[in-house]
Amino acid sequence: MKIWVDADACPVVIKDILFKAAIRTEVQLTLVANHAMRISPSPYIQFLQVTAGFDVADNEIVQRLSTGDLIITSDISLAAEVIEKGGHILTPRGERYTADDIKARLTMRDFMDNLRSSGIDTGGPPPLSQGDRSAFANQLDRFLVKNT
Repeated sequence: MKIWVDADACPVVIKDILFKAAIRTEVQLTLVANHAMRISPSPYIQFLQVTAGFDVADNEIVQRLSTGDLIITSDISLAAEVIEKGGHILTPRGERYTADDIKARLTMRDFMDNLRSSGIDTGGPPPLSQGDRSAFANQLDRFLVKNT
């Protein structure tokens, strides 16, 4: 089992939690992004830089993942593809997306896109809170205990 991170939009504090977990559990962690970034020096942590472009990092993750891998992303389209291939999803806010709820999440995302395109300001997500960080760390630990 490997952990893949959609790293372009992943908060630094979440990356730091992931670095510590990868080193502690000796699970391979790969961050995928279209720009260079700092990673902790460890044989368990890798960085894969892809070319800039729409969904290039997402496509690389989908192409490389194996059944049972964990992907860290808040991108619902990527999450749907990962779930279809047998992967697991954890968002930086500690939410797990599953086959049971991904269609509803896609529908809500499309609905919100339609509202925004019609000129309605739907706002963005709130800043990552301490509660979100704790939820992420707890969900990550639960997943790693169960799957490693």
